[in-house]
Amino acid sequence: MTAEPTTGDIAALIEAHLPLVRQVLAGVAGHFPRHADREELAQAARLGLVEAAHRYDASRGVPFERWAAVRIRGAILDSVRAVDFAPRTLRSAMRVADAARCELEGELNRTPTAGERADRMGVSLRELTCLEGKAHRALVISLDAGVDRSEDEPRTLASTIVDPHQPNPLTLLEDLERSSYVGDALLSLPERLRDVVTSYFLDGEASSSIAARLGVTESRVSQMRSEALAMLRSALAAVYADEPVDGGSRDRAFAAEVAGRSTFAARVSLSRSA
Repeated sequence: MTAEPTTGDIAALIEAHLPLVRQVLAGVAGHFPRHADREELAQAARLGLVEAAHRYDASRGVPFERWAAVRIRGAILDSVRAVDFAPRTLRSAMRVADAARCELEGELNRTPTAGERADRMGVSLRELTCLEGKAHRALVISLDAGVDRSEDEPRTLASTIVDPHQPNPLTLLEDLERSSYVGDALLSLPERLRDVVTSYFLDGEASSSIAARLGVTESRVSQMRSEALAMLRSALAAVYADEPVDGGSRDRAFAAEVAGRSTFAARVSLSRSA
């Protein structure tokens, strides 16, 4: 009766056959879809080797290299299928189309027309066009893929899509959220303080006019304005910069009201800023 392999035996088996992982990867590399991450596939291959070492039974007479190669290849293909958006039937049909194209190129010494390829496959031109359309929609291209070089600097697909003259989307979101917090804070101010702030800063009303309308002195208007600004700064620092509120219970209650006045989705809504 064959003794069960120890943990040390399994670890030694794995370490001795790590080069097999690279060999199997190289053998199936041509079948990788463009969007498949090579490091993830290599990791899947290594896990396949580990699984093979744990499940290997020497008593069956199968060399470990052959057993492990099958398990490694299977692990790689499973990983590829997991990130493939196209069903197997579509991939199979595209292999038939590629084979027909290669055959015709060899026979005609030129690129075959779509009609010639459809005839060789035994399908209508419309069916071939539909097949290629499905394959195109299932194609995934990495945004980090290189496209060309400009002034000796590599360019990626993402660099050709993003307009450098347009504002950064993250900056836009931050600006929307910040302005929404300011609006919520203004709405949460006590009525007379809100009146002073909006009249002075937004409407451009003079302090003397505000004082006469509210029946107070200009000095009192200045005090109210300073009081409102202090409340706004403290509340905005608390909800936007996550800083503690410096003040009494009124300031903490005010900051809590500002924080709960709207949701994140509402704050960054373009319709709200319109």
